Amino acid sequence: MIDNYKDWHEQLPYALLGYRTMARTSTGATPYLLVYGTEAVILAEVEIPSLRIIQEAELDDAEWIRKRVNYTGKRMARAFNKRVRTRVFQIGQLVLKRIFPNHKEYKGKFAPNWQGPYMVRKVLSRGAVVLAEMDGQEWPKAINSDAIKRYYV
Repeated sequence: MIDNYKDWHEQLPYALLGYRTMARTSTGATPYLLVYGTEAVILAEVEIPSLRIIQEAELDDAEWIRKRVNYTGKRMARAFNKRVRTRVFQIGQLVLKRIFPNHKEYKGKFAPNWQGPYMVRKVLSRGAVVLAEMDGQEWPKAINSDAIKRYYV
């Protein structure tokens, strides 16, 4: 398990883990099971569905996966929503629109990142906004409010 006899102490925890979790032929059980009455669970096994974990939890496969997905989805949503800033725009406000690299208005990395000003024509649900040019011509598509920022004169 080691390449050099001088670094054996660095590999010792891994060797002991392998020794303690490997089944013995004489008893048919691991030393960990004999001492603690349950199998050792590696942290990676808790995250990745394995047959042994599902059997110990006495859940069927679909129920276990549904619980993990619900928990993970709620945790990710909570982490995302913690950083979301709600932006409220009113009709008639002046805003700047972000120029994304995949848009035809993109001119390169030394060009401005924002264009405008535009006027808010409609405020739709879930943060969508319909913009209009300063001459009154309305944009055909709604824009998400995270791609615009308020323009201060």
